[in-house]
Amino acid sequence: MAHLRSLWTRPEMLHSRTSIGKPLPPCFSLCLPYLALLLAFVLIPSPATFAQENTYADSYLPLVYPVENSGAHFPAPNFPDFAHLPIIRPLPDPFRFANGWRDTRFQSWERRRNEIKAAIEKYEIGPKPDCSDCTITASYTPPTATAKGVLTVNVTRNGKTLTLTSGVYVPSGMGNGPFPALIAMTFFSFGTGPNYGSLPASAFAGLPVMTLDFVHNQVTNYSFSSPSKHSTDPFYQLYPELCAGLCNGTSNSGQYAAWSWGVSRLIDGMQIASHQAVNPLPVDMKHLAVTGCSYAGKMALFAGAFDERIALTIAQENGGGGAPAWRVSREIEPQGSVEDVDDTNYDWFGGQMQQFAAENVYKLPEDHHELMAMVAPRALLETGNTDFYWLSNRSNYISARAAQQVYNTFGIGDRFGFYIDGGHQHCATLPAEAPAITAFVNKFLFGQMNVDTDVEIHPYPSLDYQRWTWWWKNGLLGLPSFPNDWNTGGTVVMALNNLSGFWRFPDLLWIQTGNMVNAGFQFSIPGNHPAATATLVQGNVQADIWCLDGSSYTMTIPLPANQSYSIPAGSPLWVPGRGTFQGSAQASGCSTNASPGILVNAYLSALNTSTGVGNPPTGTGVTSSDLADPLRIRFSCSTEGESTPPSPPLTVNFQP
Repeated sequence: MAHLRSLWTRPEMLHSRTSIGKPLPPCFSLCLPYLALLLAFVLIPSPATFAQENTYADSYLPLVYPVENSGAHFPAPNFPDFAHLPIIRPLPDPFRFANGWRDTRFQSWERRRNEIKAAIEKYEIGPKPDCSDCTITASYTPPTATAKGVLTVNVTRNGKTLTLTSGVYVPSGMGNGPFPALIAMTFFSFGTGPNYGSLPASAFAGLPVMTLDFVHNQVTNYSFSSPSKHSTDPFYQLYPELCAGLCNGTSNSGQYAAWSWGVSRLIDGMQIASHQAVNPLPVDMKHLAVTGCSYAGKMALFAGAFDERIALTIAQENGGGGAPAWRVSREIEPQGSVEDVDDTNYDWFGGQMQQFAAENVYKLPEDHHELMAMVAPRALLETGNTDFYWLSNRSNYISARAAQQVYNTFGIGDRFGFYIDGGHQHCATLPAEAPAITAFVNKFLFGQMNVDTDVEIHPYPSLDYQRWTWWWKNGLLGLPSFPNDWNTGGTVVMALNNLSGFWRFPDLLWIQTGNMVNAGFQFSIPGNHPAATATLVQGNVQADIWCLDGSSYTMTIPLPANQSYSIPAGSPLWVPGRGTFQGSAQASGCSTNASPGILVNAYLSALNTSTGVGNPPTGTGVTSSDLADPLRIRFSCSTEGESTPPSPPLTVNFQP
């Protein structure tokens, strides 16, 4: 197969090549972070182009493991409470341990992987039980001329039993096995043929692949409205201490934890049945794959991330809660246009994740590039569909590029691929995608290691994904920061970035509980230009406050919609004048109300306009009647008569 490293455009593919310790002290003095941030913006280098696919370690790093979690012996970190979680605006560094140490060595990955697992369980989906206190039995009945085979798995805990009944397709006329197996996430078993999920049958043509149905409602029921009650679902009968959806108290579990547990129990049953005395299941346990699409694409991704016996994960059109990063979706997409923390299904995710809604998402200590990275060193192919905006495809791409860095760092870049295209229905594919799927199947289910799995299909040649991971290697003292602003298609997210007040103690912008914090913006057009009108269509300023008691919070200062200013012909002046603040909000205060805080940075966000759930947004965040000349924007904040210097001016990029 030729390299699938391309830009997706309609109607054809246009090929364009693209690609890709130090310690953090666990505690800081008040001044050190600000000094480091100031230096970061003074000494900032340009984002480096990532190396292309790196495969030097393919010959010796494991492709799969014989156990569900080879790092289960590592204890979970002691995570801080919500108030004391730090604010991380870029993507969290997957190589940075909870104690602040950064380690990119593969021999340290299993421990770090289990830290990420613990964080996702604590903050997103609740625990995935290890079933050490379960009794598991399994039996397999081979197929007949008119019916699939059946694998029955019984899981008993505390006197209650959950039963999984999986239809098993065994390849006919292709030998006696053992066969590699594809586990498809599904509502129910049906038919006598193979179940490839939503993947095209052509991708498996002539390949002896066994398929098994994971009937997810046998674990916990998919509901078409959220929140719903699940206490009578089989999983929650086995684990009454966990609750998803509507609860007599607080939801502490998400169904993705339960469904992942169910896939692992099915694999346990496959292992048992493969050793039964009569008619053993003819499965190759070293070559298992999972797949699903949409909500089931997320299900497959969680299953693959949380069980190391799965050699290949194919997560199709998984959308928010799958590959897309929560914080990226929040920053670059208007509210309601994509699936984010505010708008996801809280049967699928635990109630504890709701504390990260809105701007609190930047306190989430992990994100979904790390969920994908948990699959490493095993293989992962994930996809998107640009015809469905709700899937947050731009965030998917940024997150995929970040996960790709993990694979490339370990020298196994060919084990990760992404395919983001359009022009087809949800959970469908164009013929051009089938070779990419076949390549991953041949390589990671059949061991054909010479097959080319360099798959990077996307329609985003100019999207700035590197700004989200720049700080992993370049952030001074390991502090998260951006090298530049988000600035595309008339939408901007720009940083205040000016900490010069730090050097003049009386000008330091201290924030006390109850203070009114103000924000204001200005426009200018340099050079010889006609009279013009500039408008902030909609926006806000988000102020990040770090507190002396170690807590942090973000306050959002709304700005008036459709605020326009006239700029006289040829005038170089900023309008309105300095000292004009269009928005204000009251500071909620630090964890200890008596503790003062300091405005460490602020961000002016001006995005386009949401047109309803799943619909592409329209317009721009900023407009100008004079598109022939550059429009500049800057902003500042103030409180109690003290003001920050204005941000560095940003020339608005109206090109997509």
